[in-house]
Amino acid sequence: MGLLKYDKITASFDDRVLAHLQPVVWGKLRRGESFSFTWNDSLNEGSGRKSIWLTQGVPIVFEYFGSRAPVLNPHWIQALTKSANSPGGLVVVPEPTAPPRD
Repeated sequence: MGLLKYDKITASFDDRVLAHLQPVVWGKLRRGESFSFTWNDSLNEGSGRKSIWLTQGVPIVFEYFGSRAPVLNPHWIQALTKSANSPGGLVVVPEPTAPPRD
């Protein structure tokens, strides 16, 4: 399990999920685009839901448990980017096995 640390928030994600979130978040912040990010907490954290507003100037850390970077699925990055660009903001969508349909 990897960690996403943003300001005083720490959220746990599977390393593979976190590796796919990272380029989406970096891309949005690099372009100066603020956005919301909502996720469901794990069972260990109470199975709740959290939502944060990501913006430039606030430290963010992607911390991985494993030492090997997973092979990234460009279709998943595309689906996550589409989510991040929507009015509802970034949510973790299931990993697709084929290109997303528009």
